[in-house]
Amino acid sequence: MTLSTAVLDSRVMVTRSVRRSFRDPEAFFTALMLPVILMLLFVYVFGGAMNTGGDYVNYVVPGLLLLCAGFGAGTTSVSVAQDMSNGIVDRFRSMPIHGSSVMVGHIAASVVRNLIATALVIGVALLVGWRPNASLVDWLASIGVVLLFILAISWLAATAGLLLGSPEAANGFSMILMFLPYVSTAFVPADTMPSWMRGFAEHQPLTPVIETLRGLWMGTPIDDQAWLAAAWCLGILALSVPAAGWLFGRRTSR
Repeated sequence: MTLSTAVLDSRVMVTRSVRRSFRDPEAFFTALMLPVILMLLFVYVFGGAMNTGGDYVNYVVPGLLLLCAGFGAGTTSVSVAQDMSNGIVDRFRSMPIHGSSVMVGHIAASVVRNLIATALVIGVALLVGWRPNASLVDWLASIGVVLLFILAISWLAATAGLLLGSPEAANGFSMILMFLPYVSTAFVPADTMPSWMRGFAEHQPLTPVIETLRGLWMGTPIDDQAWLAAAWCLGILALSVPAAGWLFGRRTSR
């Protein structure tokens, strides 16, 4: 099978996965409304009780963005598990298509969904008073960080979908992705947490991504957080991509 055939097959699978996303109105509506609801909830309900040294909306935007990315990646995990359990992948494997194109389709659809949610979070944040002081270079760097994080978490979610096997179990994995931002610096500074929780919050993968985005947008110190964010994302990709390939081949060869 030639490279051009693999690219063509991947394009077909990307189109399939993206169309499936838009043809599931309930999931698509939830993915779009969740950022809006969370933004209004945290800014207008919880924001007044949070002491972050300034307007709470300027503090909370990176965390909300990663929370919504986790929700979008969880949808990818469930979608992969559904494909593996309903027989459609076996049908694809009986046809002369490149096996990796199926996973490429899921990852591309996940990135598209998450980028739409990211744009929505930023748009709503600007409407409720978020005022970043970032330069053009800072914005380009922040987009690169967000894209790298979305790519890493999408591959991790796809791997979980292959490993767990059923949509119900994969849905449980999405709950973990939704929970992680709450035990980070997404919504409150780590020094307000108990010492045992603070250690986890400061060293889990989401915190350096959040602090890097916060520094790029609001001018807070970044220090070594950007390198840690890149290391976490690249490390997740280095583990997830070959693991997904191995799991996909193992499950479709039965």
